[in-house]
Amino acid sequence: MPHVEPAHLMELALGNDISSNDPGALQHIAACIRYREELRQITRVVVSARGVEESDLPAAPPERVWHHITQELSATKKTPAPPPVKPAHGLRGRTIRYALGLVAGVAFVRWWSRDRHAPWQH
Repeated sequence: MPHVEPAHLMELALGNDISSNDPGALQHIAACIRYREELRQITRVVVSARGVEESDLPAAPPERVWHHITQELSATKKTPAPPPVKPAHGLRGRTIRYALGLVAGVAFVRWWSRDRHAPWQH
């Protein structure tokens, strides 16, 4: 059986119905412990990413932190970068989508990189 492309596993984990186009891939996943485990892990990341809420996203540090950074950088005669601008209320959905995309992308790259450096085992 041919190996399943990483992009195909990602589409399956995302719930996209591409399985009907390639029954051989589903048979291979069913028969191959490695692919079943990879699909399970990618699916866990996708489910977790979809559950991210605004309160899960990182918050800007308190003003005292920026004050301390400014003081330390001034002592070394460098100009500090301005503090990041807090996103407006309307950007909440976009921020969550970026976070979801980032989590899914990192998981995919990690999975894909590991496959390129490890021999195939079935």
